[in-house]
Amino acid sequence: MRSGWRRYDNTLFPIFHERFEERWGEGTAPFLDPSVYEEEQPRPRAQWINVDTGAAVAVVPVWEDDPAARSFAVFYLPPHGGIWVLRPPGLTSYMEAAASGVEATERAVALRNDSFKKAVAHAEEFIYGSDRG
Repeated sequence: MRSGWRRYDNTLFPIFHERFEERWGEGTAPFLDPSVYEEEQPRPRAQWINVDTGAAVAVVPVWEDDPAARSFAVFYLPPHGGIWVLRPPGLTSYMEAAASGVEATERAVALRNDSFKKAVAHAEEFIYGSDRG
C-alpha cells in the first residue's frame, strides 16, 4: 500500500502556528511561528506532509517560561482543520547547552539529540504505524 507521506525539511508550515493559536490563543506558540525561525531559533525540527490528504505532522522544540528548558512536541494537522498534540512516550525534555564547558555542552547536545530521536520515532509510528519493518 502506497503512503502519501513525504518528509519536508524546509520552512515550518505556517498553518501549524495558525491552528495552534486559533485553539489556544494568540501568542501561545512562538515555537511554531515561521517568521521567528531564523538562525537564533532552536533546532532540530522535522516535518511531514501527506500529499494525498493535505494532513501534516511536525516535531518541534518547545519552551515556556525558561527558554533553556525545552522539550520536543509532535503536532498533527488533520486535513479538515484543528490541531492535535501527540504525546510521545518517555521523556523528550532537555536543557539548552550553556557555555559551561565542552563536556557539559556535549552531554546537553546528546540529551537533545536523544529527545529528538524519540519524538521523531513517535511521529513516524503515528504516520506509518508500528510495524513498518
